[in-house]
Formats: sequence, structure tokens, C-alpha cells
Amino acid sequence: MFTTTGKKSWPEVVGQSGEDAAAKIERENRNVLAIVILEGSPTTRDLRCDMIWVWVNRNGIVTKAPKVG
Repeated sequence: MFTTTGKKSWPEVVGQSGEDAAAKIERENRNVLAIVILEGSPTTRDLRCDMIWVWVNRNGIVTKAPKVG
């Protein structure tokens, strides 16, 4: 399993655009890759501490706080 250092949760991006949120996440924790994904889309089930799902609605707005793992 991977581990990461740095910030691990971004509740402050809820309500922002997914692209802006992903850029902020990657800027604040350079050890992760933030991936913008539409709510309800299928994802892998493996736990990855180096990848963060940024869940957005059809308008591209973040709907829940992105977090590591």
C-alpha cells in the first residue's frame, strides 16, 4: 500500500469547479494525482493514497470533499 505525506482532505473545494479543485489539490499535495469524475461513474476499488477522486455533478461542480484513500 502507498502512503503519502501532506494534506489529505479538501472539504473547502465542495461547490467549486472540479478542474479548479483538482489544481488546488495537486498544488497543496504534490504526492497525489487528482482525477475529476462524474458522480455515479465506475471507479477502481483499490485503495490508492496517490490518487484522489474529485466527484462532480453534470455542471462540473464538486459535490463531496475529496480525500486520500
